[in-house]
Amino acid sequence: MRIVTWNVNGLRAAIRKGFQKHIDAIQPDILLLQEVRARPEQLPEEFQQPDGWHVVWNPAQRPGYSGTAILSRTPINVVRLALSDSDRDDEGRIIEADVQGIRLACVYLPSGSSSPERQTVKESWMKKFRRWTDSRPSDMPMFFGGDINVAHTEKDIFYAKANEKTSGFLPHERQWFGKMLKSGWHDLVREHHGDIQGPYSWWSNRGRARELDRGWRIDYLLCNAAARPLFLSATVHREAALEISDHAPVSVDIADRGT
Repeated sequence: MRIVTWNVNGLRAAIRKGFQKHIDAIQPDILLLQEVRARPEQLPEEFQQPDGWHVVWNPAQRPGYSGTAILSRTPINVVRLALSDSDRDDEGRIIEADVQGIRLACVYLPSGSSSPERQTVKESWMKKFRRWTDSRPSDMPMFFGGDINVAHTEKDIFYAKANEKTSGFLPHERQWFGKMLKSGWHDLVREHHGDIQGPYSWWSNRGRARELDRGWRIDYLLCNAAARPLFLSATVHREAALEISDHAPVSVDIADRGT
């Protein structure tokens, strides 16, 4: 089974640029999308409920902004569209669901790069998200994937020194991510690729960052201890980022549970 996460930077634009070609090439069984930036009815009809897919949408209330979706080849049982039953998710940043006996979450953490106010929103979300990760069922295999908007170590960013005071690579953000790993979550791309530079998943539109592969690794697929034995391999599909989005799709292959 292949799980893919992708920040598409606007699904309507991605469709026009050739989104389907890359999905056909990558062949996900489960697809986690972030920054959809559209309500389902705004998409071409064939993408509102694609043939062969079950779909859950969580659009933002603000038009053309944020939003997440899960597409699965098998039925999806939605758990919630928020971090908790008492939480509001007006920006459409999370979907938690069960698919084939596995708990999944599609996550899009806020960026803090545009203003101090948005950094405050991001840090509030980070605190709530850690409470969420700590409270997930430990006996059920679980994967969550998405744009976390944090590069964990210097291996996850090309210009580390120049970005030490930049949102997404601030010391306390990196510590936050590290504590999440220490609590029992597994960064599957890093565990598969080892202690190499990258592979990056996001590139600035400035200069020739994408062409020269001078990026950040901020898109992740993580799993809990119960899911770790299922893990087989992980890939960052950079070629899709060169054509479709400023983010690359990230995939993990896991053993098929046959349920």
